[in-house]
Amino acid sequence: MTVIVLANCPAGLRGFLTRWLLEISPGVFLGAPSARVRDILWAEVRQYSGQGRALLVHQTDNEQGFTFKTHDHAWHPTDHEGLTLIHRPAPQSPHPETRPPEPPGQGWSKAAKRRRYGAR
Repeated sequence: MTVIVLANCPAGLRGFLTRWLLEISPGVFLGAPSARVRDILWAEVRQYSGQGRALLVHQTDNEQGFTFKTHDHAWHPTDHEGLTLIHRPAPQSPHPETRPPEPPGQGWSKAAKRRRYGAR
Protein backbone atom coordinates (compact mmCIF):
# COMPACT_ATOMS: atom_id res chain seq x y z
CA MET A 1 0.00 0.00 0.00
CA THR A 2 1.27 3.47 -0.90
CA VAL A 3 -0.14 6.86 0.04
CA ILE A 4 1.06 10.17 -1.43
CA VAL A 5 -0.24 13.46 -0.04
CA LEU A 6 0.28 16.69 -2.01
CA ALA A 7 -0.29 20.26 -0.87
CA ASN A 8 -0.02 23.34 -3.13
CA CYS A 9 1.26 21.28 -6.07
CA PRO A 10 0.49 21.85 -9.76
CA ALA A 11 -2.66 20.24 -11.17
CA GLY A 12 -0.56 18.50 -13.83
CA LEU A 13 1.26 16.54 -11.13
CA ARG A 14 -2.05 15.40 -9.67
CA GLY A 15 -3.14 14.26 -13.13
CA PHE A 16 0.14 12.43 -13.59
CA LEU A 17 -0.32 10.51 -10.33
CA THR A 18 -3.86 9.44 -11.25
CA ARG A 19 -2.37 7.16 -13.92
CA TRP A 20 -1.12 4.79 -11.20
CA LEU A 21 -2.93 5.78 -8.01
CA LEU A 22 -6.50 6.61 -6.96
CA GLU A 23 -7.18 10.15 -5.77
CA ILE A 24 -9.45 9.44 -2.79
CA SER A 25 -9.54 13.08 -1.65
CA PRO A 26 -8.06 16.26 -3.16
CA GLY A 27 -4.30 15.79 -3.03
CA VAL A 28 -4.44 12.31 -1.40
CA PHE A 29 -3.43 9.38 -3.62
CA LEU A 30 -3.69 5.70 -2.71
CA GLY A 31 -2.54 2.55 -4.49
CA ALA A 32 -0.36 -0.53 -4.49
CA PRO A 33 2.35 0.01 -7.12
CA SER A 34 5.56 -2.00 -7.14
CA ALA A 35 8.59 -0.61 -5.28
CA ARG A 36 10.19 0.39 -8.58
CA VAL A 37 7.12 2.31 -9.76
CA ARG A 38 6.73 3.89 -6.30
CA ASP A 39 10.32 5.17 -6.39
CA ILE A 40 9.84 6.57 -9.91
CA LEU A 41 6.59 8.28 -8.85
CA TRP A 42 8.32 9.81 -5.82
CA ALA A 43 11.15 11.11 -7.99
CA GLU A 44 8.58 12.73 -10.31
CA VAL A 45 6.72 14.25 -7.35
CA ARG A 46 9.94 15.74 -5.97
CA GLN A 47 10.89 17.13 -9.37
CA TYR A 48 7.54 18.66 -10.34
CA SER A 49 6.05 19.71 -6.98
CA GLY A 50 7.13 23.33 -7.49
CA GLN A 51 6.44 25.35 -4.33
CA GLY A 52 4.27 22.57 -2.89
CA ARG A 53 4.85 19.96 -0.22
CA ALA A 54 4.63 16.19 -0.51
CA LEU A 55 4.47 13.19 1.80
CA LEU A 56 4.98 9.53 0.84
CA VAL A 57 3.90 6.66 3.11
CA HIS A 58 4.40 3.02 2.13
CA GLN A 59 4.54 -0.46 3.63
CA THR A 60 7.86 -1.94 4.61
CA ASP A 61 9.25 -4.73 6.77
CA ASN A 62 10.00 -2.96 10.04
CA GLU A 63 8.42 -2.82 13.48
CA GLN A 64 5.97 -0.09 12.48
CA GLY A 65 5.02 -1.80 9.22
CA PHE A 66 5.44 1.41 7.22
CA THR A 67 7.88 4.19 6.45
CA PHE A 68 7.47 7.69 5.11
CA LYS A 69 9.37 10.42 3.29
CA THR A 70 8.74 14.15 3.10
CA HIS A 71 9.57 16.81 0.53
CA ASP A 72 9.68 20.56 1.38
CA HIS A 73 7.79 19.91 4.59
CA ALA A 74 8.46 21.60 7.94
CA TRP A 75 8.02 18.27 9.75
CA HIS A 76 10.80 15.72 9.18
CA PRO A 77 11.02 12.00 9.96
CA THR A 78 13.65 11.11 12.55
CA ASP A 79 14.80 7.72 13.82
CA HIS A 80 14.34 7.16 17.55
CA GLU A 81 15.55 3.76 18.76
CA GLY A 82 14.35 2.01 15.62
CA LEU A 83 11.03 3.85 15.33
CA THR A 84 10.45 6.61 12.83
CA LEU A 85 8.87 9.63 14.44
CA ILE A 86 7.93 13.06 13.11
CA HIS A 87 10.06 15.95 14.33
CA ARG A 88 7.99 19.12 14.48
CA PRO A 89 9.84 22.43 14.75
CA ALA A 90 9.18 24.54 17.83
CA PRO A 91 6.40 27.06 17.31
CA GLN A 92 7.48 30.64 16.80
CA SER A 93 6.55 33.14 19.48
CA PRO A 94 3.41 35.01 18.45
CA HIS A 95 3.68 38.57 17.28
CA PRO A 96 2.12 41.15 19.61
CA GLU A 97 -0.70 41.84 17.14
CA THR A 98 -1.69 38.14 16.97
CA ARG A 99 -1.80 37.44 20.72
CA PRO A 100 -5.22 36.67 22.20
CA PRO A 101 -6.90 39.65 23.84
CA GLU A 102 -6.43 40.17 27.54
CA PRO A 103 -9.49 39.41 29.64
CA PRO A 104 -11.37 42.43 30.91
CA GLY A 105 -10.65 43.58 34.45
CA GLN A 106 -14.00 44.53 35.91
CA GLY A 107 -17.54 43.36 35.35
CA TRP A 108 -16.68 39.73 34.53
CA SER A 109 -16.76 36.84 36.95
CA LYS A 110 -13.71 34.55 37.19
CA ALA A 111 -15.73 31.69 35.66
CA ALA A 112 -16.79 33.83 32.70
CA LYS A 113 -13.19 34.91 32.08
CA ARG A 114 -11.97 31.28 32.15
CA ARG A 115 -14.76 30.13 29.83
CA ARG A 116 -14.14 32.92 27.32
CA TYR A 117 -10.35 33.37 27.46
CA GLY A 118 -9.09 30.05 28.87
CA ALA A 119 -7.21 29.34 32.08
CA ARG A 120 -4.34 31.74 32.72
